[in-house]
Amino acid sequence: MRAFTLVIGVMVGLAGFGSAAHARPDEPPRTEIVGGALAGGSEFPFVVRLNNGCAGTLISSRYVLTAAHCASRTGATSSYVVTMGSPDLGSAKALEVRSERVRRAPGFTDVTRGDDWALIRLAHTVDLPVVALPTGTGLDGGALTVIGWGALREGALTQQRHLRKVQVPYVGDGTCGNLFRSKGYPFVASDMICAGDLRNGGRDACQGDSGGPLLRRDGARWVQVGIVSWGVGCGRAAYPGVYTQVSRFAADIRAAIEEQPARD
Repeated sequence: MRAFTLVIGVMVGLAGFGSAAHARPDEPPRTEIVGGALAGGSEFPFVVRLNNGCAGTLISSRYVLTAAHCASRTGATSSYVVTMGSPDLGSAKALEVRSERVRRAPGFTDVTRGDDWALIRLAHTVDLPVVALPTGTGLDGGALTVIGWGALREGALTQQRHLRKVQVPYVGDGTCGNLFRSKGYPFVASDMICAGDLRNGGRDACQGDSGGPLLRRDGARWVQVGIVSWGVGCGRAAYPGVYTQVSRFAADIRAAIEEQPARD
């Protein structure tokens, strides 16, 4: 979701997903991502695509982490098809696995009020790399990377076949909160992390990237520090992207995985 008129990224995603998935095999990939570039073929093997137009990440062999606004209420469901294993959604190497159950953050009501995370349990385990979750707040800053198959620019209705990436600088809670609150938007500093180019804009997630990861490099591995949640437009200098702060919820996420589904 990208807020202003609260345009829903999931709905935009549904409009464009079919055209991207059925693109000609010989069609050259687009290289834009609101200021970014094409992702490497094996650079982000843990990122996944949901058939409702959102994204997510494999955090274990059977669980996908995504945004709460991308998921239905907690309970058993087989309505999601998760595409994984390739940055090219049209590749024969891409795998499709159905969901079995959803666990949405119990406190979620609206993206601007926090708690925007959810888990999707897959119908069976998969043998693919997973992304690391943070063990503290030490990586919540610096040079961050957001990836996704979303729209190339604000107002675009089509999503892309090929995964893209862009580096976005961290924006502190005080600055970010003041920017949004001055325009009348709620901002929950404890639940959110912001990233974007405040001077020039032009680097951001956009419609259709909801639920995907904000990443920080930690040595040889990627750590997921954020989940694409909301923003005002795409790549506007005055409005950084807002992400769910994964370090805030990492313990809850791990606990939810360990619980038996019958306890939901």
